[in-house]
Amino acid sequence: MPEITGPARVRFAPSPTGHVHLGSARTALYDYLLAKQTGGQFILRIEDTDRKRYVEGAEEELMTSLRWLGIEWDEGPDIGGPYGPYRQSERKDIYLKYAQQLVESGHAYYCFCTPHKLEQVHQEQQQRKESYHYDGTCRALDPKEAAARAASGEPHVIRFKTPKTGTTIVKDQLRGEIAIENSQIDDYVLVKSDGWALYHLAAMVDDHEMKITHVIRGSEWLPTFPLHSLIIRAFGWQEPTWVHLSVFLKPSGKGKMSKREATDLIKDGYSIFLKDLEGLGYLPEAVVNWVALMGWSYDGSTEFFTMPDLVEKFSLDRLNPSPAAINFTKLDHFNGLHIRNLDTNDLASRLVPFFEKEGFAVDFDKLVKIIPILQVRIATLDEAPQMAGFFFRNKVKPELEDLIAKGLTATESAAIAERCLRELRTLDDISPEKAEPHMREVVEAMGYSAGQVFGIMRVAITGQKVSPPLFESMEIIGKDTVFKRLEKAITQLRQAL
Repeated sequence: MPEITGPARVRFAPSPTGHVHLGSARTALYDYLLAKQTGGQFILRIEDTDRKRYVEGAEEELMTSLRWLGIEWDEGPDIGGPYGPYRQSERKDIYLKYAQQLVESGHAYYCFCTPHKLEQVHQEQQQRKESYHYDGTCRALDPKEAAARAASGEPHVIRFKTPKTGTTIVKDQLRGEIAIENSQIDDYVLVKSDGWALYHLAAMVDDHEMKITHVIRGSEWLPTFPLHSLIIRAFGWQEPTWVHLSVFLKPSGKGKMSKREATDLIKDGYSIFLKDLEGLGYLPEAVVNWVALMGWSYDGSTEFFTMPDLVEKFSLDRLNPSPAAINFTKLDHFNGLHIRNLDTNDLASRLVPFFEKEGFAVDFDKLVKIIPILQVRIATLDEAPQMAGFFFRNKVKPELEDLIAKGLTATESAAIAERCLRELRTLDDISPEKAEPHMREVVEAMGYSAGQVFGIMRVAITGQKVSPPLFESMEIIGKDTVFKRLEKAITQLRQAL
């Protein structure tokens, strides 16, 4: 099979049957990168002929998720293009025309076996401990007789007439040549009795008509890969470059990752669905970086990639067919890197919805001031309100036990808070440059540890035991508020005596 060179035309062709998961995201990303790198086109095609599994709203979620990742398509159902329609449900007549061509050329045939008859054959094969396959009853029918029966309206399907002798050799970009005896390939149904084409025919027809040069898809299609090549060859068409990606394994590395694990993952703050990852505070840039490296590497050591980096460096030759375990710790790592790579205003804008979701009225100018001390301390955007919500509260409510420093009494802690308040009031301002050196001298003079003294101040001023740097936070909060919160903490400690 000759190699296809030049601009790549690739397609991402999901079924709208549920939420968009990581496997789909990776396929779409690799398609997009190859198209952009070669100056080609990325096509979005919706394979929606399985109406029983169709989920209302799934197509819209799919498009929203892709755009969230930063993936735009050149042709698709919403924007059109020269090779539409881009929904398979709108292409029924096209598939029937090509199916008829296969029948007329002797590469397919009408099958009139009833579901009852097929079930009987299946049971007999089970008893003989054979794998299920069509027994060929209608394969031997006279073509003219079969055509007449079909024309009369007798219920039928159209099956592919697989060669029963010889070997089919196919080539996968990752695995090289794969050979299979034709006797092991079933006479698959191409068109159902209701007139709808199955994937085996529809996808091959669409790829041909849309001039697809590279088919990147999941390894679940490897068992029917020879069939798909045979169908294309039966038409005499040029085959695309086939790329079957590696399998995703569970985080444990044991067993294939599936959608069923999502319920357990979400309890730990993770998900395999893009819509969840956005809500959990992950950046699309980080998800793209993470997913790109699950089955591909640039040089074995470089890890941080932006989308432009990936467009420049991506290569099919660097793909790895070995199964890839989903490592959410890596996702947290990449998310932190990409958070720190954002400019201040961009990160502030992305954090606003997370603060508002927790009920905070966000002062954007104040949030911008907070970013430098917050940016290096969060791994996900949803951590920000918990860590920095106190900046937007009128009052904080520290727990009494948190105000009492380790190894000290409430009386001693109250005295420390009073001393801190007095000392801070002597300063012209409470900038870190002035307040921190002064307060460290005070700590030394009092004979307590910095952890004890600053711990009391932190809880009194922020209401929490963990926060961004204390003195930087105090400057943003402002002198008046800092003094009021210390006064309230002193009162709270005195009332506990």
